[in-house]
Amino acid sequence: MGKILLVIAALLLPNLAWSAGGGHTFPNDDIDIDWDDKASMQRGARTFVNYCMGCHSAAFSRYNRVGEDLGIADELVIENLIFTTDDKGERTKVGELMTIAMTPEYGETSFGIVPPDLSLIARSRGVDWLYNYLRGFYIDESREGLGVNNGVFANVGMPHVLAELQGLQIPKYGTQSDGHGGEQEIIVGFDIIKPGSMSKSEYDQTIYDLVAFLDYVAEPYKQTRKNVGTGVLIFLFGFLILAYLLKKEYWKDVH
Repeated sequence: MGKILLVIAALLLPNLAWSAGGGHTFPNDDIDIDWDDKASMQRGARTFVNYCMGCHSAAFSRYNRVGEDLGIADELVIENLIFTTDDKGERTKVGELMTIAMTPEYGETSFGIVPPDLSLIARSRGVDWLYNYLRGFYIDESREGLGVNNGVFANVGMPHVLAELQGLQIPKYGTQSDGHGGEQEIIVGFDIIKPGSMSKSEYDQTIYDLVAFLDYVAEPYKQTRKNVGTGVLIFLFGFLILAYLLKKEYWKDVH
């Protein structure tokens, strides 16, 4: 029994370390993605290609597949979602992958790290993390070059590319117990010092839409898988009842 508990503790330890590694994070809200809200994912796709695809690809997805799944006609995909060109300067075709022109070498030189492909980011980080991260940028003049930091991902290497929408904010600090009799300073909120083009609620909705799109990109078959799983469970439950009634009927005369 003792060995089993040690194994369980070892398996849980990395997750606990991950949760505690950054200490308190702010913002720290939970969201539920509505996979039936295709309009939300469409808006998220628009935000992604306009603000994210300068540096980040989604190379596991094709434009026409995104359009088909989200109810966007090819003509509208070409008009609203495709702004990249190939090596010959010709516009990317609707059936091609959602890649970018930036080379890894240029990305590393410019940002100190290669901007990651975002195809699976919603699966690796989780939608709650993404939602909070994209709302958590604040001014930090001590960081030369970037000038920003993040309440969820400390010392982040990504600039605040959505600042024109959210505006610029500074953190409000408070204290909490460090668990050892002392206190530590934490971020408890933000104050907007330069408004963006969106209100807070509008920006939050835009980020929700973007995360919804990234959640779709990470696992396009998620809703289908859930529906099939639900159907299988209903079938098995019905079969169980039928098997039980058949068993009672078969054995009722057996003494």
